[in-house]
Amino acid sequence: MKKPATLGIDIGGTNTTLGLVDAEGNCVYEESFPTHAHESFSIFHLRLIKKITAIQEKYGDQYEVVGIGAAAPTGNYSRGVIEAPSNFKWGKVDFVNILSSHYHLPVAITNDAKAAALGEMEYGAARGMQNFMVVTLGTGVGSGIVVNGQLIYGHDGLAGEFGHTTVEHGGRQCGCGRLGCLETYVSSRGICRTVFELLARSTCASELRQISFNDLTSEKIYHAALRRDPLAVQAFEYTGKILGRALADAVTYFSPQAIILYGGLAKSGELLLAPTRRYFESSLLDIYKSKIAVLVSKVANGSAAVLGASALIRQEIAKSRDGATLRINGMMDE
Repeated sequence: MKKPATLGIDIGGTNTTLGLVDAEGNCVYEESFPTHAHESFSIFHLRLIKKITAIQEKYGDQYEVVGIGAAAPTGNYSRGVIEAPSNFKWGKVDFVNILSSHYHLPVAITNDAKAAALGEMEYGAARGMQNFMVVTLGTGVGSGIVVNGQLIYGHDGLAGEFGHTTVEHGGRQCGCGRLGCLETYVSSRGICRTVFELLARSTCASELRQISFNDLTSEKIYHAALRRDPLAVQAFEYTGKILGRALADAVTYFSPQAIILYGGLAKSGELLLAPTRRYFESSLLDIYKSKIAVLVSKVANGSAAVLGASALIRQEIAKSRDGATLRINGMMDE
């Protein structure tokens, strides 16, 4: 007898990850492929369908896929669409309609950070928490906010665009078209921009001077910092300062028990955490000081968004069984 399973999809600016998740929340299979966000959605869509079909064929004798949950930047849970993410060349994508037309399964989508929050709440650092915030630090920056045990979507499904809060008026140009957004400073791309600003301002020796802008990555900055490259260390210090101060501002709105950092840049450990926590604590209003933990995701292999997307569609299926509504084919089915 086949076991029920859900498919979780995490669409990132760099890579897209798919995970086949069983009823107990175990990811029995996972793989990633390059997103190529500079290409059209139609090209990406064909590659995604091919991957999903291959997973179904590979595990079809053991598991029956009962639903598909997806996470993407600006993924709109209420409308089932991806709302023209700033780091992509896609425009507005009717994701749920497109995918469900191929597989005739329940499909749901949400913001990648919101999915990560669901994953952390069920499987990670936020287990047992009712009030917390997950901040994703990847190609861009997003957030999933949980208050009184409920994920906040807002009236249009797009609450939580923390990366597009302004931290410096007239600052760096953002992919969204505005200036000074947080993600231009504390994302994987943001720290690369910081390095080149530091290179221009100083003449200090640094191994990073040998790397062109197009070849520079946050991972290379991380390894240089581990070798105590002064400019790389300074870049992490500056990134932590900007992030810590922004998180302190967010606390005044939500008063969370914890803030959980998730994504590639969050894996930098104390290089990022130490300055972030220091500037965070020093910037907090006195009534919040020493009360809020800044943590790193505890979901294995960085799979919080995949597991969260899977949890999302399981919740939607459960709602339909309870007589509530289910989001299929881009509409509310009674």
